[in-house]
Amino acid sequence: MIERAMSGQLLRYALTGGFVTALQAAVYWSLAHWFGVHPQIANFLGYLVAVASGFVLHGRFSFRGHGSRDKPVAQAVRFVAVSLVSLGLNAFWVWLCVAALGWPLWAPIPFMGVVTPALVFVLNRQWVFR
Repeated sequence: MIERAMSGQLLRYALTGGFVTALQAAVYWSLAHWFGVHPQIANFLGYLVAVASGFVLHGRFSFRGHGSRDKPVAQAVRFVAVSLVSLGLNAFWVWLCVAALGWPLWAPIPFMGVVTPALVFVLNRQWVFR
C-alpha cells in the first residue's frame, strides 16, 4: 500500500512538477532570450512564478492525503526553504552552463527539468508535506 501511495505521489508530482518546471523554464527562456534580461535575473523571476504556483499545486494535488496539514505556516516556511534550494541549484545550472561553459541559454533547462525536481521531490515528501 505504501508503494502504491508513493507511486501515485510520484506520478502526480511529475505532472504538477512538469507544469511548474515548464512554467519556470518558459519565464527564464523568454526573459533571457527575447528580452535580453541577464540569465540569473531571468532565472530568479521564473523561480518566483514557480514557487507561487508550486506550493498550491503540490499541496493540493501532488501530496494530497500525505502527511498533516495542521501547521500550514510551518509547512509554507519549509516549502519556501526547499524552493530556495531549488533556486540555488537552478542558479548553479545557469552559471555552469551559460557563464562557465559558454553554452547556449537553453542548456541549463534539461538540468532544471530533471535533476532539480528529483531532489525537490525527496525534500518535499520527507520534510515539507510530511
